[in-house]
Amino acid sequence: MRNHLRSVVGVAVFLVLCELVARSGLAPQEYLPPPSVVLTELVRLLGERDFVLDVIATVLAWAIAMGLAAVVAIPGGLLLGSVPVLRTAVGSLVDFLRPIPSVALIPLVLVAIGSGPESKILLAVYAAVWPLLFNTMYALREIDGQHVETARAFNLPRHLVLLRVQLPSVAPFVLTGLRLAASTALIVLISVEMLAGGAGGLGQFIFIAGSGGGRMDQVMAGTVLAGILGYLVNAGMAGAQRRWVTWAPAGAAT
Repeated sequence: MRNHLRSVVGVAVFLVLCELVARSGLAPQEYLPPPSVVLTELVRLLGERDFVLDVIATVLAWAIAMGLAAVVAIPGGLLLGSVPVLRTAVGSLVDFLRPIPSVALIPLVLVAIGSGPESKILLAVYAAVWPLLFNTMYALREIDGQHVETARAFNLPRHLVLLRVQLPSVAPFVLTGLRLAASTALIVLISVEMLAGGAGGLGQFIFIAGSGGGRMDQVMAGTVLAGILGYLVNAGMAGAQRRWVTWAPAGAAT
């Protein structure tokens, strides 16, 4: 409770400082609108159908991307973590692909599949797969070997060793990977919407508001909402991790 109160005080102090700076005349308010103006505009926009549809488009694309990334990365991480020969065989390819930024692939994806929603979802999946894949893979390698050997000593089949020993051990790290992947996917989605369209979305709204009439209040309102979405996603997953994965070590729960 005390930590939450400190967080609220910190945000309030930050907003007050921004309000004072914006109204001090150091910069024109059309370029640096005060938080009070931005928040008022955000409330107004939330009552507009087109803006709400843009937000829904981004959130829906994010949910689809996270689902696809989980389907690909979690089994892939389990497979690479449990089969050393396969991990060695694909290690160089994974190390080559992982550092490539998703936004650098925008031209290739646009040429290959066009500028529809599938393009931004594909790029978000690409960005989200890596933290989830590596968290799962390395968590599996860090399992105490005695636990696995003990299970095998009781003649548990391989699939039961996986279900009863290995999966509960890697679950906290998989959820940590999901948290990292969720934030990364949201950033990539909004970036792709700004740069390539992607059939609307919050990023497209921010781009149009900034390039058309230069409505910085709307740009900041969209940016603030993106930050709120990212905060809610991270806080929701952290809460689920604390509630449902109570055996998580401290390092995996943060």
